[in-house]
Amino acid sequence: MQHPEDNPWQITAEKVEYDNPWISLTEYKVINPSGNPGIYGKVHFKNLAIGVLPLDDEMNTYLVGQHRFPINQYSWEMPEGGGPVGTDPLDSAKRELLEETGLKADTWTELQRLHLSNSVSDELSVLYVARGLKQFEAEPEDTEQLIIKKLPFTELYSMVCNGEITDAMTVAAVLRVQLLILEGRL
Repeated sequence: MQHPEDNPWQITAEKVEYDNPWISLTEYKVINPSGNPGIYGKVHFKNLAIGVLPLDDEMNTYLVGQHRFPINQYSWEMPEGGGPVGTDPLDSAKRELLEETGLKADTWTELQRLHLSNSVSDELSVLYVARGLKQFEAEPEDTEQLIIKKLPFTELYSMVCNGEITDAMTVAAVLRVQLLILEGRL
């Protein structure tokens, strides 16, 4: 599908309003696509978002439960974390799976790349399915108070369809894996 290559937004000024080791927030003064002046805020993420859907030989998977500060809610999701931009996201995925669940995998398949909230941020997510699992010791970060739950993939798929899972990366990975199962490609 063809789309215009020219960017209709013109930046006339920019100012970093906030910066920490993980994100920065920049306010831009712009001329919008209709030619009018305005402002636009962008959250820049300094890491890739990484998600791993582990699947064992019996088609069980593992969820990580934790209280998520930004939404002030408990969330069940696949193992997730971040990886520095410019490094191999697969290395970050392997680290996150081991840290959060104690699992290592023999086979890794990239499922999807997606922007998580492209109206306000540049955060890019890379999702994997991990197979050929072996259990080791989990190594969670000190900021994580995690509960690990093993369940059949079919149950996780139902949780996504019922709206019990709202984490965007988990929803995308589960739906993609279900499609691969239905197509006989997994």
